[in-house]
Amino acid sequence: MAKRVPICWILLEDHLISHVLAVLLLIGTALAQNTVHYTATTANVKYLFATAEPVARLKSGDIVDTNTLDCFGNVLRKPGDTLSMVKGDNPLTGPFFVEGAEPGDTLAVKILELDVDGDTGVGAFAPGFGALNETNYTPMLHPPLPERIWYYHIDHAANTATFKALDNDFSVKIPMHPFFGCIGVAPAEGEARSSVVPAEFGGNMDSPEASVGNTVYFPVNVKGGLFYIGDGHAAMGDGEIAGTAIEVPLKARVQLSVIKGRTITWPQFENDDSIMTVGAYRPLDDALRIAFTELVHWIHKDYGLSELDAYELLSKVAKIHLNEMVDPNYVVVASIEKKYLPPKKK
Repeated sequence: MAKRVPICWILLEDHLISHVLAVLLLIGTALAQNTVHYTATTANVKYLFATAEPVARLKSGDIVDTNTLDCFGNVLRKPGDTLSMVKGDNPLTGPFFVEGAEPGDTLAVKILELDVDGDTGVGAFAPGFGALNETNYTPMLHPPLPERIWYYHIDHAANTATFKALDNDFSVKIPMHPFFGCIGVAPAEGEARSSVVPAEFGGNMDSPEASVGNTVYFPVNVKGGLFYIGDGHAAMGDGEIAGTAIEVPLKARVQLSVIKGRTITWPQFENDDSIMTVGAYRPLDDALRIAFTELVHWIHKDYGLSELDAYELLSKVAKIHLNEMVDPNYVVVASIEKKYLPPKKK
């Protein structure tokens, strides 16, 4: 005859089993999400997206806990400082090597945390830069605009940065939305590209989409991917027309994962609500065409609509975001909300 076990024992055993399973799950998650800590300084930053000796090696699923300098290298701190003090534009933290990443794979970068690292942001324009300024691409016969620099007080508690006019006493508080201006991987074919340039590898996309809650996908062009970040922004208007955002250093946590066998051509963004694709080129209409062509391909591949059906649907519900039109290439992000799409294919 089987011995009867009190029901309270069974419930207790079930509770203990559930507790043990939960602990094992947490341990497994912690092991799968090892955190790599790295500190960027003026002595170890880079100024190129390129194949270079990695500053750290990670396994797929690991988290990077690091920091970035602002686009001026953190040297502009007070009135009277000048752009001649800047060593180089957009210093980059990295590169980070991800084990198992091979050309033809996709590197997924989940942005977990971003915090402004300091109490001052900077905005500036300079001769030869900016959408309303004479540039190498748009030469003019009038004198270029003069160099000017603005400083923004960061209020962490209120999550605002304060604009103060230089020519009168006007000021206004701007809500902060921290994001990476530069985020990308080493280019293909051994190219070395300036940290000012956005292109197929990502780079200086100045995309507010590169923020907490979003995942960014990059084509893996070289073994290990070689991932870089930098050029922190506290806030930025569409187009970044004067050439800078509210430039700030950042503290960051990002998770890097390799998607084997998934091949993409241009960077992509995704969150719970939308999928988004990047086009970076000149003229602006070609940047838009790249972004939408990539979005059509993504919808066809992962959601099962024909390319013509996707093209028609996008013509009715798509959104576009002009991120910036001041760099050597302009950047457009095209997006569609997932509520308009069929279920994703398994």
